Amino acid sequence: MAIAKRFLVSGRVQGVFFRAFTRDVALREGLTGTVRNLADGRVEAYVEGPDAAVAAFERELRVGPPAARVDEVAASSENPVGARDFRITG
Repeated sequence: MAIAKRFLVSGRVQGVFFRAFTRDVALREGLTGTVRNLADGRVEAYVEGPDAAVAAFERELRVGPPAARVDEVAASSENPVGARDFRITG
């Protein structure tokens, strides 16, 4: 069953290849969705896919790439919108 989740990631997550890392993890897990930088310094990711794949994605998001420092990950369930691929949107 496909689920959807939105993640807001706080910490040192901009300028450290966090969006590219997020895209790579999503593609490896077979997820669709988006990732973008927010003006307040956080990163927002939205993913759709199987529950187990979304859970694996969230575990990796909480660690991040080597140059990042993840302080907090806020996750919320969403209604799937039928994303067809995974994109860095901003």
